[in-house]
Amino acid sequence: MKKLFLMGRSEAGKTSLTQALKGEDLHYVKTQYVNTAADTIDSPGEYAESKCCGVGLACFSFEADVVAIVQAADEPFSLFGANSRSFILRPLIGIITKVDSPHANIPMVRQWLINAGCERIFLINNATREGIDELLAYLNEDLPKLTLEQAKARQRLGLSEWDPLPEGVELPDAL
Repeated sequence: MKKLFLMGRSEAGKTSLTQALKGEDLHYVKTQYVNTAADTIDSPGEYAESKCCGVGLACFSFEADVVAIVQAADEPFSLFGANSRSFILRPLIGIITKVDSPHANIPMVRQWLINAGCERIFLINNATREGIDELLAYLNEDLPKLTLEQAKARQRLGLSEWDPLPEGVELPDAL
């Protein structure tokens, strides 16, 4: 399973999401420091909310296979600006939590995540576990295996290892 790094504001549902992914009963725990497990990295919301701690998010992203921006469906604003992906060298996904909130505005939050550069967006309800299976299926997909030459060829094209190749472009054969 890919290691998932979760970042987002306080009370967006990051810790509850880690509990739901593990099949645990949900219980509120305030994340005071970065919690690293075998398959998740859960960061305090204050890291995303404070410019002085924001660089920590970029540093922790190097320890993960996938980075996720977690936003609640009822948030009134986004902490992440357009093209937030530019500082992350990992696949960036969006996770919208609290989709059952009476104040949810899923289309707006989805657009914020698209603007931030998220490649895929998952709708999650931590309490009912709606959307958890889809996220787990994504996390269980195999990472691409590239040779050094293939990685260099992708880099020359300006592509990441997970980006699709342009039509008609082929990579060198594996060694």
